[in-house]
Amino acid sequence: MTLLKSYYSLCKPNVVYMMLICAFVGMLLAEETVSSLSYLFISLLGIALCAASAAAINQVIDRNTDASMTRTDQRPLPKGELSVMHASIFALVIGIIGALILFFYVNTLTMFLTIGSLIGYAFIYTVYLKRATPQNIVIGGLAGAAPPLLGWSSVTNTIDPYALLLVLIIFVWTPPHFWALAIYRKDEYAKESIPMMPVTHGVSFTKLQIVLYTIILFIVSVLPYIVLMSGVIYLIAALILSSVFLYYSLKLFYSNNDEDAMRTFQFSIYYIFLIFLALLADHYIITD
Repeated sequence: MTLLKSYYSLCKPNVVYMMLICAFVGMLLAEETVSSLSYLFISLLGIALCAASAAAINQVIDRNTDASMTRTDQRPLPKGELSVMHASIFALVIGIIGALILFFYVNTLTMFLTIGSLIGYAFIYTVYLKRATPQNIVIGGLAGAAPPLLGWSSVTNTIDPYALLLVLIIFVWTPPHFWALAIYRKDEYAKESIPMMPVTHGVSFTKLQIVLYTIILFIVSVLPYIVLMSGVIYLIAALILSSVFLYYSLKLFYSNNDEDAMRTFQFSIYYIFLIFLALLADHYIITD
């Protein structure tokens, strides 16, 4: 049981669950009527396995860094619960299984998009971008923003502009989300020479960037209403959620308490979950 728990933890389940929620919303928004539950399940399974594979590869590559950071030192590899070889084989196997599921039971477009996201996060971001530039989160965030596109393409076998708009929301949300955490953990990132923005440009500059990106997110979040993708129910939810997020960002900007950074980070998680829930609620209420 302990071994299974270690492999489960290797997949970063909380991150994968959030990705699956975004993918699932993309699936449901892509069509007026729901596809068969079995098809939705098999699509989500393929996406989940590939996402879990990327998470496991990330932990294999970052195992030494994880061991020296309080936030990550309890992961399976730093604790010695799994060997590097076993973790690597596990990541490879579930990634291949996920890709094969998407290829045989979903469509090749979704398979290639999912593999591209896996490579983007597990290799391009983890191996290169994370230690190369303070813009690592901005550039690498594109891979993490892909889930709604994957869900949409699994149903329609197309890359739809509406799906790309959902990607844009997550893409713009990612920097303030992670930079808030980076402020709270800046000393640990500095210790490992990881060039997160609070380390390279200072906390004050990072706080300003969080505010600016939150303002951009405010604008982007209302685009689904402007382009007639969603209705007034979503608009109201987006305005409220974005206003609260902006409040947290401004509070952080004027605060000297790092706990406000963690509060901003925590609210950002609720924000992205609720904004997609609002899209879904609006879709079905308007459709009905």
